[in-house]
Amino acid sequence: MRKDNLLIELGTEELPPKALKSLSESFAEGIKQGLESSGLKFTAIQPLATPRRLAVKVSQLDAEQADKVVEKRGPSVDVAFDDDGKPTKAAEGWARSNGITVEQAQRLKTDKGEWLLHKADVKGEPLSKLLPGIVESALKQLPIPKPMRWGDSDAQFIRPVHTLTLVYGDQSIDAELLGVRSARHILGHRFHAPQGFELAHADDYEEQLNAHYVNVDQQQRMDTIRREVNRIAAELGGKVVEDEALIEEVSALVEWPVALQASFDEAFLDVPKEPLIVTMKDDQRYFPVEDDQGRLLPRFIFITNIESKDPQQIVQGNEKVVRPRLADAQFFFETDKKQSLESRLPKLASVLFQKQLGSIQDKADRISALAGQIAGQLNASVDDAKRAGLLCKADLVSEMVLEFPETQGVMGKHYALNDGESEAVAEAIEQHYWPRFSGDNLPVSDVACAVALADKLDTLVGIFGIGQTPKGDRDPFALRRAALGLIRIMVEKGLNLDLQDVISTAADGFSDRLSNKTVVSDVFEFLMGRFRPWYQDQGIDVDVIQAVIARAPSRPADFDARIKAIASFKQLDAAESLAAANKRVGNILAKSEIELTGVINHDLLSEAQEQTLAAKIAQTEKSCEPDLATGNYEGALNRMADLRDDIDAFFDNVMVNADDEKVKTNRLNLLMQLRNLFLRVADISLLQ
Repeated sequence: MRKDNLLIELGTEELPPKALKSLSESFAEGIKQGLESSGLKFTAIQPLATPRRLAVKVSQLDAEQADKVVEKRGPSVDVAFDDDGKPTKAAEGWARSNGITVEQAQRLKTDKGEWLLHKADVKGEPLSKLLPGIVESALKQLPIPKPMRWGDSDAQFIRPVHTLTLVYGDQSIDAELLGVRSARHILGHRFHAPQGFELAHADDYEEQLNAHYVNVDQQQRMDTIRREVNRIAAELGGKVVEDEALIEEVSALVEWPVALQASFDEAFLDVPKEPLIVTMKDDQRYFPVEDDQGRLLPRFIFITNIESKDPQQIVQGNEKVVRPRLADAQFFFETDKKQSLESRLPKLASVLFQKQLGSIQDKADRISALAGQIAGQLNASVDDAKRAGLLCKADLVSEMVLEFPETQGVMGKHYALNDGESEAVAEAIEQHYWPRFSGDNLPVSDVACAVALADKLDTLVGIFGIGQTPKGDRDPFALRRAALGLIRIMVEKGLNLDLQDVISTAADGFSDRLSNKTVVSDVFEFLMGRFRPWYQDQGIDVDVIQAVIARAPSRPADFDARIKAIASFKQLDAAESLAAANKRVGNILAKSEIELTGVINHDLLSEAQEQTLAAKIAQTEKSCEPDLATGNYEGALNRMADLRDDIDAFFDNVMVNADDEKVKTNRLNLLMQLRNLFLRVADISLLQ
């Protein structure tokens, strides 16, 4: 069977840059699914895309489907023939539908009976017939939230379509999709090669496009941009402010990336670097440059889509464009400095946090009080925590943050220092938003941790307290992110705080605003639920996590210590046996209707194995106590693991459900004591 390479390309107007990668990958996936469902084999499939095209390259694709034999079962022989052995109407109708006579039908015999059978030879369809439908189906599956129409056509797509190319080897496959008839014409670079070219063979696609100033591989364009901006930054004695998302977006804006450098007035460096970086990156898609100490240089790198004969003209144009934007940031900064953060607090009263929970000022007051209480538990400065909590939202009504919302927190830090606030307060104002996303930095000082925890707790408790819990994908107040951030701070910073305690304290701060009477337990359960995905992302087994969650330890740092101890314990030789024994004990106790105390009457211990086990449990309880008190759960579990042989001997030789009710109760109390010993760490019966 013939095999060759296939090239599919849709030439369009400029596609949305932030959606280009997902569109490209989805298009390739749709083509892959279509080819596979059609039974067409290939060796590889590659998505290709530029701002003006979506393409897919398929390697060594079958030219046609393989021929196959299709078995079509007819009626049973009993139904197919009457008593005289003549074909019934059912048999004749079935035979006619298959283009044969009843006499030509074969027979299928099974242990359940005999049926008429026709084996039809079905010739495989050629690619040229199958491909238009496959491409059409792939296009319909693309993630396009708002398709558009153009001209007088009824076709709908994310952007107007100009060309359609389907070339298999050197063969052009005829099709009409989205109002466009397929042809060999490929669009070149809009300025360098607007005339385009005719594609003679699928293998020539990338080479020919390169000759027409188009690099059709987005990953290659990203690599080029990354390499060139880093090269230029090094020549300038600095480094680029890293932003992979920006590189991807810029690669979706150009077909032929060319990196150039430009400069701006050093006077703008008196403005904090964050708003300057935001306006350069977000507004202009520029790459700011920092020195080795993280100080912004008065230079930036940008990517143009052409190889200009006079690049200085382009440089000057970009310098002219960026100047008024930087001037705006400078104006906002100078204007904001004339007013202290504290003087802005009354303005927060007019900014709504949530209708039932009050204004941002109300939230700041609650954060301040809660942060002070948490700081006290951490032996940190209560005054600094309360001050930072009070001021942490004040920059939201500053001119800079209103213009550049991404700078909230960091501008609060700069304005706090300008106002003469302490370094600890200023740092806490910035860091109370941390971590902002998965893997982000955590607050550094205990004061900053206290404010960050207070802010997240206030949001969680407040929203749960009015019954607006996250449902499905809907999480408008980002409660899942707040919960994960809270857990990370407590665990990774090793803060010895009790979740039940701080949740309850946060709830008290709302006075009578909360309608949900079970808010404390609801928030606690929600936080417990976030432990599982967080630890799974770290590669911890689900059964280990469940074993700890079953005990619901309310101190996250303690929870983490138990997780690590159980993960280590699971690797011991004794772990499987002890887990099974705990499960057995749990089942026995669950079925018992006797009221148990866990207290053993040693006079009723008649068997040697139960006497030994009771003594070993008492000994282990005593030896484990210091480890359990200090959170050394791994050490405690290692001591408990020594009970394995004695537990096995007990079950092998002692009848728990003895005829004597007192003996039976005593043995159940012994098992209860054993179970409770392990439960002081986790429920290891859940280990697989």
